[in-house]
Amino acid sequence: MNQAHAHTPHHGASHTPHHGASHGHHHEHGTDGQAEILDLDAEVLAEHTASITAWLPLHTGPHHIVDLGCGTGAGTFALLDRFPDAHVTAVDASAEHLQRLRTKVCTRGVQERVRTVQADLDEADWPDLGSPDLVWASASMHHMAHPDRALRTVHDALAPGGLFAVAELAGHPRFLPENAPTDRPGLEERVHAAADRLQAEHMPHRGADWGPMLTAAGFTVEDERTIAVNIEGSRSEAIGLYALGILRRIRSVIAERLSPEDLTALDRLLDTGSPHGILRRDDLTVRTERTVWAARRT
Repeated sequence: MNQAHAHTPHHGASHTPHHGASHGHHHEHGTDGQAEILDLDAEVLAEHTASITAWLPLHTGPHHIVDLGCGTGAGTFALLDRFPDAHVTAVDASAEHLQRLRTKVCTRGVQERVRTVQADLDEADWPDLGSPDLVWASASMHHMAHPDRALRTVHDALAPGGLFAVAELAGHPRFLPENAPTDRPGLEERVHAAADRLQAEHMPHRGADWGPMLTAAGFTVEDERTIAVNIEGSRSEAIGLYALGILRRIRSVIAERLSPEDLTALDRLLDTGSPHGILRRDDLTVRTERTVWAARRT
């Protein structure tokens, strides 16, 4: 199953990359490999996403699901697999990502079960998304400029008794051992610290506790779950490509915030032709946490 919600960089260079499906809001969506990273993220985290969809406290199987900030379809396909009688409305701001999703839909032969909607979810007026039984927002809410407004809109759209699942990663995934690389130990933590500082300036809701905000929007938070992600790199060639893609995008926005020594060491890691490059390492892991809030419209 090569799907999971995408937790990767996606917004334009004015914001540092973060995990997350491409989301339905105003950030610019470039063509610099972002869609490929989303696909890799889906493949790498597929098992964890499947466990989340299986955990959702649903009273009955949903018939209509909305995937907010669907990206290239990680959550969409996980939900289609989990709920074979459901159809999904997949919403995103990026035409490129939606086109990639539609191509996968055709390949899988599930055209009758998926509708795509291009929309900026930071706009006050959302498109008509119907009255879904389940709304899924994976790594998308923290990007919104007005999440409180978005939460109220979701609440009002949901069918009575419907469920809203908000999933977020704790931060950028880590890949390298703490003592790596040998010439600049701790490099990855310094890179992430620089990215975190920049990101905090643009996305104050990253890392938020969504429980109180969901309650304020009228939801009843029924459950919350945090899942530790720790995946050995030897399990999948995709992990090296995933690490390369994420660190490249982080470099593109924080290069000037790194010391010359750290930047040189990072570039050595990102050199696909180097014997010291990240694709040649056999000690990679994917380490992060995912938290999910399950909130009901009562």
